[in-house]
Amino acid sequence: MQSVEEILGKLETADNTTKNKIENILVDKGTAVVPELVHQLQVVRGVKRGVVAMTLIRIGEPSVEYLEEAANSNKDFEWVAKYLISEIKGVAA
Repeated sequence: MQSVEEILGKLETADNTTKNKIENILVDKGTAVVPELVHQLQVVRGVKRGVVAMTLIRIGEPSVEYLEEAANSNKDFEWVAKYLISEIKGVAA
């Protein structure tokens, strides 16, 4: 089984169709990969960051706890976490 990091590595040369497939693969992995996705969201940039963010939103409520923990321990990440949580919960930030 590929790690989240290996899967995200494929985004560097991916076209839009492949990006969508990669996002779907990550969503299908579900809650098991949420902690790693939250970690990756804090270190990756560009296309990878966008795909990770959308994956967490699509996974939904299970992402909230990990985003809150990350926001509490990384103040630079707090606004990102709050934004994603608001998207997940469907309320204004």
